[in-house]
Amino acid sequence: MDYLPLFHNLRGRRVLVIGGGEIALRKVRLVQEASALITIVAKDFCPDLLEMDARDTADGCNGLELISAAYQHQHLLQHPDTVMVIAATNDRDLNRLVSEHAQAAHMLANVVDDPSFSTVIFPSIVDRSPIQVAISSGGDAPVLVRLLRTRFESLLPAGMAKLGALAGSFRERVKTKFASGADRKAFWEDVFYGPIAEQAYANNLDEAERLLADKLASTDSFKTGEVYLVGGGPGDPDLLTFKALRLMQQADIVLYDRLVSKEVLNLVRRDATRIYVGKTAGDHPVTQDNINQKLVDYALEGNRVVRLKGGDPFIFGRGGEEIETLAEQGIPFQVVPGITAASGCASYAGIPLTHRDHAQSVRFIAGHLRSGKMDLNWPELVQPNQTLVFYMGLNGMETICQQLKDHGLNPTTPAALIEKGTSDRQQVFVGDLDTLPGIVREAGAKAPTLIIVGSVVSLHNKLAWFSKSGSKLEGVINKNNEV
Repeated sequence: MDYLPLFHNLRGRRVLVIGGGEIALRKVRLVQEASALITIVAKDFCPDLLEMDARDTADGCNGLELISAAYQHQHLLQHPDTVMVIAATNDRDLNRLVSEHAQAAHMLANVVDDPSFSTVIFPSIVDRSPIQVAISSGGDAPVLVRLLRTRFESLLPAGMAKLGALAGSFRERVKTKFASGADRKAFWEDVFYGPIAEQAYANNLDEAERLLADKLASTDSFKTGEVYLVGGGPGDPDLLTFKALRLMQQADIVLYDRLVSKEVLNLVRRDATRIYVGKTAGDHPVTQDNINQKLVDYALEGNRVVRLKGGDPFIFGRGGEEIETLAEQGIPFQVVPGITAASGCASYAGIPLTHRDHAQSVRFIAGHLRSGKMDLNWPELVQPNQTLVFYMGLNGMETICQQLKDHGLNPTTPAALIEKGTSDRQQVFVGDLDTLPGIVREAGAKAPTLIIVGSVVSLHNKLAWFSKSGSKLEGVINKNNEV
């Protein structure tokens, strides 16, 4: 995170602006909307600033002060209540001098179009006060920020301002009635997703207020919480379903696995409690029975609980075991499928799992070792026209390749290992049953990985499309150890 987003209360506080042109005008208008007291220092002022000053004087507001002079350090110290300084001239050296003075005085400093000399920057704002959305690129991509703001403007109804104000007027009454923070969250989420919100959006404020008052009077308690088993996909957050994202944003508590990427986890609601319950081979600090019981206990406390898993909950994710426990305890639950690693990683590596000319079936196989062994039905796995996908197979890769050869699969059968698939750290190692283990061990590949065996792997060089740069294929190592 390059900047910490904050919303600054400037009402009645002093802001000093250095500069009297169009650049300064934009900033003055913005801080004036926030009800700040504004002092502007410049040799000359544009007509709009002069008009604003005249209007302010006529209205008797006294919120705007124009000082016609070249900037001096004393201007910074003229008002002890100054909390922010904006340097908005076309003189780069002067702007930086102003910033240095402000920072020395422990004031917030903004230098227009010069983030490196600013301690605060102005975001692009979508204003539905009291609801506000601030968007920033840290000065790197202002055009992209404007495009995002346009999207948000279209997504957020104008009536959201009225809904926010209505909620504010009932906030203390709701707080008085519901002592539990979880109950208050549940109450407000019912309000914001139901007919009360729709009436506010339609500007039927009297009806919205009546419905909200009735709901508050008639609601005494909330049912047992609910558990959502959510598939987080193989790592790329863009592969999440809309439903997964919506439930992640509603969660009170999130129990997440080792294979959930940081980018996906960052989409969870900020104030949700996050509990790591990941397991690795031979290291199970939190047992499955313990996880099952945690889901039950948190739901019985009235929480909305997301069990966030990498890939899909029902493909080597033990989701079935977890919902069995929930069903036995009468806990409501939902299952949200995710893109499993086989599908996501193969797609991002340009390896189709089935192809008319190569494979008419695909097998998903748990490839981890148990007590140093892998007890699989190897004869079934060496059938023709079939793709094999081994999950959790990195440690047992040598065993997998050797057993397939021992049971009749040609040693030159194409094989690939995909490391951290769908992420910007993706690496694809391509060889055959003879060469792949050596390629992977020499490269030092780390979990999470996926192994694909079958002639479809031969299509990789032709169909690979994904790279973190977007311009060329990266991180591909073939059987000749050439990158």
